[in-house]
Amino acid sequence: MPLAGAWGVGGGAGAGGGGWWWAGRLLCAVVLLGWAFLWALHCVALWAARWRLHRTPPHPPVGGGAGAGAGEQALPGVSVVKPLLGADPNLRANLATFFTMEYPHFELLFCVEEEADPAALVVRQLIEQHPLVSAKLVCSGGSRVGVNPKINNMQPALQQAAHAFLLISDAGVRMRPDTLLDMMAHMLQHDKVGLVHQMPFTCDRPGFAATFEKVYFGTAQARIYLAADLLRINCHVGMSSLVRREALDDIGGLAAFADYLAEDFFLAKALTAHGWRLRVAGQPAWQNAGSYSLTSFLERLHRWAQLRVSMLPLMILLEPLSECLVLGVAAALACRSLFGWEPAAVYLLHALAWFLSDWLLLCAAQQGPLPFSKFHFAIAWWLREAIGPSLFALALWKPRVRWRSRDYRIAWGGVAHEIKPKAKY
Repeated sequence: MPLAGAWGVGGGAGAGGGGWWWAGRLLCAVVLLGWAFLWALHCVALWAARWRLHRTPPHPPVGGGAGAGAGEQALPGVSVVKPLLGADPNLRANLATFFTMEYPHFELLFCVEEEADPAALVVRQLIEQHPLVSAKLVCSGGSRVGVNPKINNMQPALQQAAHAFLLISDAGVRMRPDTLLDMMAHMLQHDKVGLVHQMPFTCDRPGFAATFEKVYFGTAQARIYLAADLLRINCHVGMSSLVRREALDDIGGLAAFADYLAEDFFLAKALTAHGWRLRVAGQPAWQNAGSYSLTSFLERLHRWAQLRVSMLPLMILLEPLSECLVLGVAAALACRSLFGWEPAAVYLLHALAWFLSDWLLLCAAQQGPLPFSKFHFAIAWWLREAIGPSLFALALWKPRVRWRSRDYRIAWGGVAHEIKPKAKY
């Protein structure tokens, strides 16, 4: 009875029930405030996608080095660090885009754990095809500075990097010719900008799995990413990040975060704690993995949910209520309790408005025609919204994280411990 009254579906404030009644009214008000806040995030993200995404900030004329003329500024050199593991059908095409970047001075450092890695052959062939580009294959040889395999793979290359700026870029990212120029333009806006990162997005690829990925990264992910950037909230995803080496040294180097699987989050957190600024680049990170499926991407979403729960325990309460369908139910019941509105109508209007807002956000992120129909968007959108709460519940039920064929246990606070397989005798 008290719970029913709290949502306005039972009795009012009767004898002995006044405390529950007021508590219920307060709960409804809190739900509607959270509802309004999330709609404000929609508006902020749409504004950022329209006016900041795909836009390079103005900067002084730049030259290529010591011969820069009057009024020009030599662009600083960049060491591009690419951690690799295995080769998918698109790896060669993705890596080739780094050799043709329109940037005056950079080096490419490709990282593999062992010489026999299939990615090593692809890298050697590309280096032979582009003899004028400074590029090197670096084998980590099983070096270990922590549990994070990505950092372990990159550590020897980071020690060899020659330049004052580092671009850390995942294997599946494809570069446009002017992407590095765009990222450096954001970096040079202020001498306290320590990190410029790209919003995760995807290239156009065939199949429903690719549609689902693009819808996720262009709606749920883009909304939080763009709004968090404007609100100066840490949203860093490290698949493509330009970092100032001075800032990285200031926080102990990348090895200081080798005991975290979500090293990108804790790296950005440490930078801001030391007074460095973060910026989201104008261009998104174009993911173009050649091997993909709906199952593998759902596993990826599950792993991210596991990491969020361990890093930010408050998300256990807040994340489910940020989902469209769950929030719609809570808001509809709160509106009925406080205003007497029909909950079914409120819920349907909420879902329709959320759907249309996500469509507009995806179009802004794409900045061009979408490679699928509105019907396919609707299917992918509803599937993502329907399985979101269940993926989060599964992350709570199964806290063990599987990444790159290894299993990890994540302690509260985000520290990872690798679970070694039992020896067989």
